[in-house]
Parts: sequence; structure tokens; C-alpha cells
Amino acid sequence: MTSPTQAPERAQATYEPHPYIGGRNAALRALAAWRMEWPGAPRVVILTGSPGTGCSRLLTGFLMLCDPEYRKGLVLDAFDPATVPPDLPAPSVPSVDGLTAAQILWLLADHYGLSVTRTADIFPELGRLAASGQPVTIVVPDVDRAGPVRGAGEPARVVRDVLKPLAAVESVRLLADVPREFAAELAESLPSGAARIIDLDAPEWADPEGLVLQAEALLNPQFGAPQLPFTTDPDARRALAEAIARHAGDGAGSRLTAHLAVQSILTHPEGFDPADAGQLPGSVGEALDLHAQRLGAHPRALRQILAPLALAEGEGLPVHLVTPLASAVAERDMSEDMARGMLLAAPFIRPVERAAEDIPEGIPENERTLVALQHPGIGEAVRAGIPDVPGAQARIAMELLEAVPDQDWAKAGEYVRDRIAGHTLEAGLLPRLLTDPNLFAHADPVLLRAAVETLPYEQLDAPARTYLRTAPLLTRTQAPAILRAAFLETAFVEDGLPEYAAVLRGALPALPWHTLWSVSVAGVDGVTVGSLPGEQGPLAVAVSVVPQGTPGSSPLKADDPEAPAALVHDLTTGAVIAADPTRIQRPSDDERAAGPLGFSRGSDYVRVWRRGEQKDDSKIVTALVSATPFTGTDMSPDGVLLVATQGGVKALRIRPAMPDAPNAHPTA
Repeated sequence: MTSPTQAPERAQATYEPHPYIGGRNAALRALAAWRMEWPGAPRVVILTGSPGTGCSRLLTGFLMLCDPEYRKGLVLDAFDPATVPPDLPAPSVPSVDGLTAAQILWLLADHYGLSVTRTADIFPELGRLAASGQPVTIVVPDVDRAGPVRGAGEPARVVRDVLKPLAAVESVRLLADVPREFAAELAESLPSGAARIIDLDAPEWADPEGLVLQAEALLNPQFGAPQLPFTTDPDARRALAEAIARHAGDGAGSRLTAHLAVQSILTHPEGFDPADAGQLPGSVGEALDLHAQRLGAHPRALRQILAPLALAEGEGLPVHLVTPLASAVAERDMSEDMARGMLLAAPFIRPVERAAEDIPEGIPENERTLVALQHPGIGEAVRAGIPDVPGAQARIAMELLEAVPDQDWAKAGEYVRDRIAGHTLEAGLLPRLLTDPNLFAHADPVLLRAAVETLPYEQLDAPARTYLRTAPLLTRTQAPAILRAAFLETAFVEDGLPEYAAVLRGALPALPWHTLWSVSVAGVDGVTVGSLPGEQGPLAVAVSVVPQGTPGSSPLKADDPEAPAALVHDLTTGAVIAADPTRIQRPSDDERAAGPLGFSRGSDYVRVWRRGEQKDDSKIVTALVSATPFTGTDMSPDGVLLVATQGGVKALRIRPAMPDAPNAHPTA
């Protein structure tokens, strides 16, 4: 008997092909054997292939067979039995599209209900689950799409920080779709026989008949093709499908090549001769060039139209940016080309209609619909033809900067504001961009952080280093822009960059606080506000409880060397004051209650609220969140918030005249 883990001969013709995949029986057999834990089947399967070879489609079709509900709608008895996995609970399938390695791990932790506080604890916990009898079967699709920023190299981190540790847990069964450059690396990290690579470009997994079936289905009017002589006649349709498959081949990008060949023909059938083999492409790049030539255009014109989409970040480009960015890449005015060429480009592009809940509030109408390429493999082909990708990205970045009204990032479009970092990263210009605190406040912190973390630390100037230090707090809290600006304003003061804090105060007058001062002091164990009597009247001060011997401090018990000391600062300026701690007066309870603000504290947050005229009528003014636990907090009657951590003390002037501000919510 032939083991289904091998690549056997093609399935018998009596079996129906998978309705979504239309073939790939050899690969399906190997995947089904992995799922059923067939003797000799590897515990880890690594699916790979070039863009457009069909890895994603194969994996989607296989997961249909693994889903207990979906498989009820399939006539399983008609399939090759060796391609049908057993009826088991569906595997865990974390979506990696646009996510970081850490986010993927937290998805897994949530799915399995793990009580962990660190990503490193997830792997042993998964191992314990399996040991207790709970199956842990994980399918990770489309690793090439991981990461919020293309140039940040997140797929490599997913392989290193997610897939390798998962594969190393002997009780976990793993199936992952990874780019070819990482497939061998992942397999080699495991003992011999534990992993198998299914490379759809390799001859052993070739599926020429499946490719013919795919082309034939695309040409069939029953599935939406127009009524044409070579689509309505079954023999002509089959002959054309065979010719398309023959030219596309069985290797790199074959599925996408065949798909684009059919799309080109059906979108513009005029002038197509089924008997002319020279009109059929052998690669994705040839599909682009032959399509342009058949429509009387120069191939370069089509590639220039598609270039901004091939270089775009995220889901796609807002329609209004396509022409100016195409002009930037081509270094000439592309307005007329774009006006004439969108029909030329039609087979290769698609609109992206975003769900209403995915569109941020205030996004104008012209940014709600995006344009994207039909498949990432088209982008690969177009990018391969751009002689200087960093230079093209630099020109795109300059065009995006020009699109910022009055150079005010608060007025910038969503794509410009959030995606310019990705373009400048690939252009090698990101360090130059990281000097504007307004950008730090308004750009999506997940996207900007991913880009900045890619750069060597020594390439970052001081404000960028402050941003990098603060970014985990910005992403964890999911704070809105005004609160991000407030956190950054404080961080700049902490890092001795008051000029950048001042820029944020001037640009965003609605900041919920202004940071008066910040000092680094080790071992602060508590803080209080108070006043020091003087000839000019009482002086408001901050008193920090610090270890004895701290410079500028005074012992609280002179005869006890183990007792703590008091460090006194001017509450407004932060200047150290040599004062006898016994002379400092604390506000009375009545004085505190008469102030307009109150506060409540958690381990790493302080909520400030405005006192109401009636009981339970108080309203939240703002929330301060810390990356490290607070060791002390207090507030003066006139609204200066004093907070301390083990690393230092800072004073913030809360602005109670502000309307209710949104809270930041710490998340895992």
C-alpha cells in the first residue's frame, strides 16, 4: 500500500476534484495524512511555493475539509478518500495578515484560554494542554502577509518567534504556509522525520491536470465567463484551457499566470486568437506584457500604472492618490496615461470596500474606497521591473509629504499619516522623518512602531529614541491621538527634550496635562504634596521618600541609618530645595476636598476626575498610564498631579477646564 505521506501518482479519474481547488490531490493526500496522524506522517508540515503557485488556495480548500460545518455541504464520497481528513474538531487557524509575531501568539493564547502574562509562557502551556488530552493542532496560513509594515521583516520574526517554538513542542501538530526562503530553516530546526516540506513548485507536487481544470472553469460561462466562441464550445474551451496551462507550466506562479491569462482574454476578447500560442503567457510578468501589447499599449505603460499599487502599504491605495504616486514613480505626469489606462489595468486590480466599522471616524469619502492589486504575485512581478525600488519609494514619500495640508499631521489623510513610515523605511529615509513629534502623536502607533523598531538604534536621533521608548505604552493602551500626544509630551520632558514637548503643547492646545518637570531618582517609595512656610508666603513642594544618601535629600530619622530620607522639590519648577522635612505642611482633608479634581489609582494608572456638584456626579478628565508600576501618587488642591515610580518623580499640571477626555485602557 502506498503511504499517503508520499507524493503518489495522480488520483483515479473516477474521483471528483475538490470544488474549490480543482486538483492538487497529491498535496491534499499529504495534508490529510498529517491531519489523521497516519503512521509515518510528519508532525509538522511546511507548505511553500512562489507567489501565485496556489499555496493559499490549497490551504483554504484543505481547511474546508477540516471544518465540521463546511464539510457537511460537500459530497465527500465523490472525492479521493485519501484526500479527505477525518471528521475532527477544527484546528486553530490564527490570522496573521498584518499582525506582529507577538500579536499572533496572543491570539493563540486567547483561543486556548491560556492564563499567561508573557509570550514565552505560551509554548509550555500549549504542551501541558496536549499532555492533558486536549488536542493542539494549529494551522498558520499566509506567513508572507504578516506584519503591519512590509519592509519591517515580520515574516522572519513569525518563523523565528512563533513557528520554531511551536514546532519544538512535541505534542503540537503544526501546518504552516511560509515563504520559500524560510521553509528549510524551519524544517532544519526539528529532528529528522518530524517535518516535511511541500513545495508546490517542485515536480513531485506538479498538478498539470488541475491547472487545466482551473483554466477551464474560469473560461466556462456557467461560472461567469462571457458567451464567446471559445467559451461556449466545450471542445474549444478545453483546448484553450490546455494551451493556457501548458504555457503557464507547473512551477513558479503557474496558478496566478493561468488566472491572469484568462482574465486578460475575457476582459478584452477583441483581437484574441485562440490559435495564436504567442498570446499566452509563461509567467506573471509575461501576462502583464502580453496583455498590454494585445491592447496596443506599451508594456512599460501598464507597469507604470500598476507601480504605485505594487509599492503600496496595507490593503491598498486611496483612489485619489493613485495618479500622483504613479507620476512620482514614473518621474513624469501620468494623468493622461491613468485616465486612458484604467481599462488596460482592469484585469489586475480590484476595489477594496472597507466595512463601516473598519473606517475611522472623520475619514473623507475619497479615502473610504481603496484600490489594490488582484494578487501579491502581481506586485512581485511589477516590483521586479522597477530598476530602483528605494528611489521610487523616496519619490512616493516626497509626494505624500506634499499631500499634508499646512504640514499639519492632524489634517493629513489616513494613508499619508499612517503609511508614510513604511515608504520611507523602504527608501532608507525613515530616520529623517523621525524628527516631528506631531507625526509621532497622530500616526497609527502600531504601524509607526513596527517601522521604527526595524532601524538600528544607533541610527535614531534623540526624539526617535524617545518615541521608541514610549511606543509600547502607546500600542498597549490603544489611546487616541490627543492622549498619545500627552504621553509623548511627558516622555520628552523625562528625556530632557523640552523643546519637543513644547511643540506638542503648541500644536495640540487640548492636551489634558502639561508636564511641569521630571527627575530621575532611584528607589522612590512614595510622594506627597505639601507647602513650606516662607517670608513670601507658602511654597508648594513635592516630597519624595527616597533611600538615605540620595543627593539633595534629608534623613527622616537622623539617628537611624536604615531609615528613608525626604527629597524636596519645588512643585512648579522641580528645583531641589534644602528643607527640614518637619517644617513641611500637608494639605488638610478639607483643602483637598475643596479642589476641583480628585484621582484614583491602580498599579500602573491614575484616573483624574472632576468633582461634581452632587454625589456620584464626578466625570473623568483624563487617565495617566505608566509602563512601570507607580510607587506613589498625590495631587495638590490646585490640580498638580505628582506621580512616582522606582525610577523617578514627575509633576503634571492637569487642565480641568478641558471637556471630558477619552480614557486609555491598558491591554495585554
